[in-house]
Amino acid sequence: MFAWGAGLLTGALWRRSRRLCLALPAPSAALVGGLLLACGYAVLAGWGVPAQRTCLMLATITVLRLAGARWPWPLVWMLACAAVVTLDPWALLQPGFWLSFVAVGVLFATDSGAARAYSKSSGGRFALKIWHLLREQWVITLALAPLSLLLFGQLSLVGLVANLLAIPWVTLLLTPLALLGVMVPMVWGLAAQATELLWWWLSALATWPGATVAWPLPPLGWGLLAVGGGLLGVLPLPWHVRALGLPLVFPLLLWRPALPVPGEFELLAADVGQGNAVLVRTAGHALLFDAGPRYSLESDAGHRVLVPLLKALDVQLDTVVLSHRDTDHVGGAAAVLAMQPQAALLSSIEPGHPLQQVRPGQRCEAGQRWVWDGVSFEVLHPLAADYAASVKPNALSCVLRIGTGTNSALLVGDIEAAQEARLVQTWLGTDQLRAAVLLVPHHGSKTSSTAEFLEAVAPEWALVQAGYRNRFGHPAAPVLARYAEARINLVTSPRCGAMRWRSELPHNVACIREDHRRYWHHLVP
Repeated sequence: MFAWGAGLLTGALWRRSRRLCLALPAPSAALVGGLLLACGYAVLAGWGVPAQRTCLMLATITVLRLAGARWPWPLVWMLACAAVVTLDPWALLQPGFWLSFVAVGVLFATDSGAARAYSKSSGGRFALKIWHLLREQWVITLALAPLSLLLFGQLSLVGLVANLLAIPWVTLLLTPLALLGVMVPMVWGLAAQATELLWWWLSALATWPGATVAWPLPPLGWGLLAVGGGLLGVLPLPWHVRALGLPLVFPLLLWRPALPVPGEFELLAADVGQGNAVLVRTAGHALLFDAGPRYSLESDAGHRVLVPLLKALDVQLDTVVLSHRDTDHVGGAAAVLAMQPQAALLSSIEPGHPLQQVRPGQRCEAGQRWVWDGVSFEVLHPLAADYAASVKPNALSCVLRIGTGTNSALLVGDIEAAQEARLVQTWLGTDQLRAAVLLVPHHGSKTSSTAEFLEAVAPEWALVQAGYRNRFGHPAAPVLARYAEARINLVTSPRCGAMRWRSELPHNVACIREDHRRYWHHLVP
């Protein structure tokens, strides 16, 4: 819009000088002036990536017009894409690149305004223009719906209604007021009021029931197939050809992530940095053991990792277990609990902890048992009497054993040597502590993972959730030596990323970072 307005202004001023018009025709000067002023505006606005793409597209169109070329729109569109990718190859990894270029391509292909503007054909009556505006928004919404599900795992059902007001409001009112405020500062007050009104409208829409629909992230192949189906459905083709797009979308709508079979379970140790967060899934239930760290006042593992993960896997948690109150275990709990209102809370945090205000929880105590889909869950620590003693939070860490009768896993939080010794003594002479996989106590601190405890558990795999080059030095060198001496396979999250273990395949731990490695990933020594 700014380039269009700047081009009109430049052309009007240019025509006032005969000498300038003889040196360069006014339409060409309008093109160049509109481009330069638009780029200057983009720099003033922060030179964000979307603004860079817009300037590159404008530059491509300007060069073609100045050269006297009248390319078909697909060539213009592809040349603009090529120019953006040449100058910024990483743009291919940004959702905004695909959304913006696919939207522009759809507008051209459906001849819903963009193609007519490009060919300089006449507009029509006001009512017809309103119809074209509604049609453009509807076509864009349908065409981008599969792409939105593929990129974000969710779809806004109120986006069409929001855009009908937001686009003209920002274009015709908010942006001109903000620009006018550069010369007349008091106008910024009107711009602020216009922003508040728009925000009220958008906030009201966001509170509607079912304003957004979350969907599990599909495999790339199914997603691309659905994107093709969405594009086919809006192209100006015979209806029986466009109807062929529907079968292409169905796999995306019907796909669901694979779940363990009844009697088996799966562990997914999320890559949250220095903290614990393990998703446990059975055939029909799910449990989250700890919720990762808080990174800053504005960021935590819940918002950054766990909530997107649960949405991508279409997981509804039955229980959240918070082993103890340390921030590297409960930092992301508030975000997870807000997203999963149906989940019960089991923890050792004290009654006055802020999380108890978010979701009143039940104490974890040794002896608690339940069975989900043939998989048994049992709390082994702490004892009820431990809550009355003055012990540090690590000593109250909930210890959860998950078993199928054949294979089991032991999730232990931050227990230390004293708690490990008591567990060994309590279950001496039994196989209750034995597990195929162990979540390494206290991220590999030298105060945990005693030789006696490792001998009692005798795991084949030990999973370490720790931050890359963390300040605590986890896992400590003596601990690494003990695991090596016991011939236990040790897997660390800095090298492995998220770690997946399945009870039906107990001799394998999948490393997501290695299975889906990109060339820019750092190889952790």
